[in-house]
Amino acid sequence: MYCRGIRGATTVEHNEEREILHATAELLSTIIAENGLSPEDIAYVYITVTNDLDATFPARAIRGMEGWDLVPLMCGLEIPVKGALPLCIRLLVTVNTTKTQKEMNHVYLNEARVLRPDLARR
Repeated sequence: MYCRGIRGATTVEHNEEREILHATAELLSTIIAENGLSPEDIAYVYITVTNDLDATFPARAIRGMEGWDLVPLMCGLEIPVKGALPLCIRLLVTVNTTKTQKEMNHVYLNEARVLRPDLARR
């Protein structure tokens, strides 16, 4: 068994609670589906947002998903680099798995596809 990290990112159009919660849930759900995971496989999820997103904690979206109440979650701010992609939510999902690094499916949605075009599949 190995501990692997799966990256993901997405963007929202506005700093609004509803959008942030929806985008976070969509991103995590896509990561879970594309990697065949369940909450029991997850060691923890680290969530960052750009400093223009302060309407809510994105972890609220994950805590509201069935089976995720015991998964450790942590939110933080992305480093505010000039010219960085705005209105962006990033996830680092750390999983316990027998899969190799190459078998991990990273997910980049919406405008966040520009962050890692080599990994963005949508």
